[in-house]
Amino acid sequence: MPIRVAIDALGGDNAPGEVVAGALQAASDTIEPVLFGPTGLDAQGLELVPCEQAIAMDEKPAEAVRAKPDSSLVRSARAIGEGDAAAVVSAGNTGAVLAASLLHVRRLPGVLRPGIAIVIPGSRGPTVLIDAGANADARPEHLVQFAHMGAVFAEELLDVREPSVRLLSIGEEPEKGNQLTLEAHALLAGADLRFEGNTEGRTLLETAADVVVCDGFTGNVALKTLEGTIRSVLEALRGEIRASAMATLGGLLIRPAARGLRRRLDPDTYGGGYLLGLRGLVVIAHGSSSRVAIANATRMAARGVEHRLVERLAARLPTASSADAD
Repeated sequence: MPIRVAIDALGGDNAPGEVVAGALQAASDTIEPVLFGPTGLDAQGLELVPCEQAIAMDEKPAEAVRAKPDSSLVRSARAIGEGDAAAVVSAGNTGAVLAASLLHVRRLPGVLRPGIAIVIPGSRGPTVLIDAGANADARPEHLVQFAHMGAVFAEELLDVREPSVRLLSIGEEPEKGNQLTLEAHALLAGADLRFEGNTEGRTLLETAADVVVCDGFTGNVALKTLEGTIRSVLEALRGEIRASAMATLGGLLIRPAARGLRRRLDPDTYGGGYLLGLRGLVVIAHGSSSRVAIANATRMAARGVEHRLVERLAARLPTASSADAD
């Protein structure tokens, strides 16, 4: 049976056109994308579940989820909870995806807060950055649980044995950082993890660790800074190559290497991040996702189902104490 992936057709800056095109690209004998969108949407032959409402990127997440139960975002999340899909992909309002997931997919037992895990293509292998934006405010015990989730993810989907874990901070020394990182460092040092101390933002593309843990505010700023820098550097390189005939000739010589570098660093290659810690598999794609990103996010969702990521997280995560709960 193909894996049914619910896709929010109205999520993101380029919806619905690029979302539908990406879903169509991902469709195969093993993946069955199901679009959730307005009646009359051209689904290009894919299954369409009609939804009469939409949640905009600038709406207040919790309010929008409550006020718009028939929105494409909420209905697609509900499909997992009701067993109509194995995974969901949305490039919509991240806060709304989180709120809808908490309401309809729900947290795994013992999970304090879900965290977004993003794969960063480092020079010596991928790094899992968690949390990349689900929790702007977090407590030290949340970061410890994010680290455990990131380690399970690295082992199960990236085939990393005994993944190393580092804490994102402003310096490598244990005494560097704000109160959150200082307290989290102490907890991580005593956790059942291969914790190797702090790391700085400048090492994120150097594979400083298999898992880099932080709060969602810091992680999201770091991620978007990386993506913007990579995009600017690649665009500047393209501009320099076009600046003269000699530069163009040199560009032709390095084209294969440049294309390989672009593929490795392009955020569209991974498509999005897993929202870990839920009873179902949720993938949050970039708001500016192209059809390539949506297709890869859909494949990523299906891969998580194939690897039984949710079940393995449930089996391996240390149980949080009731005193730690929100």
